[in-house]
Amino acid sequence: MTFPYKGYAGKYLEVDLTKGKTIVKDMVKEWARLYLGGTGISSKILWERTGPETEPLSPENVLVVGTGPFTGVMFSPSGRMMFASKSPLTGIWAESHSGGFFGPEMKYAGFDLIVISGRSPRPVYLFLRDGEAELRDAQHLWGRETDVTTRMIREELRDPSIETAVIGPAGERQVLYGSVIIDFYRAAGRTGLGAVMGSKNLKGIAASGSLPLEAYDMEKYLEANRQEMEKLRDPLWAESLGSLRKYGTTDLVAIINEIGRLPTKNHWTGFYEHADDIGPEIIAERYRIAQEACHGCSIGCKYIYRVRDGRFASAPAGGPEYETLMAFGSNCLNNNIESIMYLGKRCDQLGMDTISCGKSIGFAMELWEKGILDASMTGGLELTWGNIDTMVELVEQIAKREGLGEVLSLGTRRAAEKFGGDAWRYAIHVKGLEASGQDPRAHQSVGLTYATNVRGADHLRSLSSLEELGYPEIVIERFGKEKADKILDIMSPDYKGELIWDMENLYALVDSAVICKYGTMWPPVYYYETFANVLPHLTGMTEWGDVAYVRQASRRIAHLRRAYNHRLGITRKDETLPHRLLKEAMPTGPAKGGLPDLDQMLDEYYDFRGCDKKTGFPKRERLMELGLDYVAEDLEARGMIAK
Repeated sequence: MTFPYKGYAGKYLEVDLTKGKTIVKDMVKEWARLYLGGTGISSKILWERTGPETEPLSPENVLVVGTGPFTGVMFSPSGRMMFASKSPLTGIWAESHSGGFFGPEMKYAGFDLIVISGRSPRPVYLFLRDGEAELRDAQHLWGRETDVTTRMIREELRDPSIETAVIGPAGERQVLYGSVIIDFYRAAGRTGLGAVMGSKNLKGIAASGSLPLEAYDMEKYLEANRQEMEKLRDPLWAESLGSLRKYGTTDLVAIINEIGRLPTKNHWTGFYEHADDIGPEIIAERYRIAQEACHGCSIGCKYIYRVRDGRFASAPAGGPEYETLMAFGSNCLNNNIESIMYLGKRCDQLGMDTISCGKSIGFAMELWEKGILDASMTGGLELTWGNIDTMVELVEQIAKREGLGEVLSLGTRRAAEKFGGDAWRYAIHVKGLEASGQDPRAHQSVGLTYATNVRGADHLRSLSSLEELGYPEIVIERFGKEKADKILDIMSPDYKGELIWDMENLYALVDSAVICKYGTMWPPVYYYETFANVLPHLTGMTEWGDVAYVRQASRRIAHLRRAYNHRLGITRKDETLPHRLLKEAMPTGPAKGGLPDLDQMLDEYYDFRGCDKKTGFPKRERLMELGLDYVAEDLEARGMIAK
């Protein structure tokens, strides 16, 4: 039976790299109906095909490259795609999303998903074009940096419009936070999915397509799309959208520093006195040369910069984003903006996550300050705070897995284990993933977001901007007037369990659709009703027109990802924060004295999620309500379910 729903390409690709085979298959109806796309379908596939016995860098691990029904259908902002696998960095659930043009091109080439397993005996890349797939030799590309690889693939295929997702030398050498670079400088950066590709001898994926996508009812779809686009024009969002369009994410340096949440000196504090030196104004005035947007996006938060002269002079490049400015800037006490842009660009070329790389260097700098590292252990490098020469050298060493870089390429958790002593106190991670650019001592719900995030200390699975930026109308509408004051108090733990539970569900839906967080997280324009309004007309899945069904599907996806981690041994004891963020009060800045009340928020979150407060395991009846009976049976057999 052919796939009945519209908005999808209708096919997916199985790739067995060990056998060198590609098989085109019809999309599975129940995948779309129950899990929608992207993150949701990936969680179903990875649940079935990987588990505790799967080594992340082995041929048995599975990598899913996914799009969603919104990818490439001109719903703004919908030019995104995602990767999912078992992470080599954390050993648990991994997913990473990226904007750009590759996702839509993959659908126009005829595929909603690619499911990759095995290990090729030699380097290859995968080429997709109009329903066909081919594994091509990549031995001449192995060792090349990502920008060079992309150019070579386009020249080889004689098509400058081809979009790519490739790895660099770091992924080939299996740096545990190796990234996948999309279209030169967009990154699926987190959790080491570039290392998974490297372990499979898969240098990249190239796509070019001209196949059409259809809507179930084009007239009604366009009208629903128009209605949702009109919401973006509400004056309520004018300031947020204006900031995104003017500065991109760099504006967050100023906004977050103002409330004392900007990670500074390896998270010692949340306030950086030189934030203006790495902030939005200086970048906009001195270095920006063009603005751009991902496919089909009406916001347009991306920029091209250029450093024209000096040590860090460069050709035009994309960025920098807030997280890179934080990781190589305030986090390392480095206020040299040109060096930060250079380090971010080198990470893109080498194929490494800027957050984990910068955080690993900041971690090493604090160990040097504390006397845990000395010159005999660093190959003579001096790891003083803000030492640009050392940072430049360490980025290259990490990518090559040489010298001190060999240890830092493992991430802060494993590096701390190797250094021993008190090094663990300064490794700022959750479940093995280095913390992104937020400090929960200045924003209570960030602590709960970090602790419960299925991929570790990261903001993109459930961060709430409602209390940070102050949207009382939205808070009252979603949670009721009686809870509004407490929710809007950024330093109150009250009702934050319900808030983050709701955000996690909503973002599970966003990541399955697959659309950008801008428009849902910041500003909070789209909610469950948006999906109920658009999806039936786009796909023909009438059940998705019921908001209750949409909400239930979002909870199903969120629970399935959590269950994936439970099966790998994750319990409440792992849903915590690093010692510094949980026990050391914020020492300076606007949030001075702040600490998260994690236990209160976690108890409330477990109540809403339907989990046991002692273990964090899901209750059987909640899984059954969501149609996850197969998950309940598996977890029950392992003693990992609450009665």
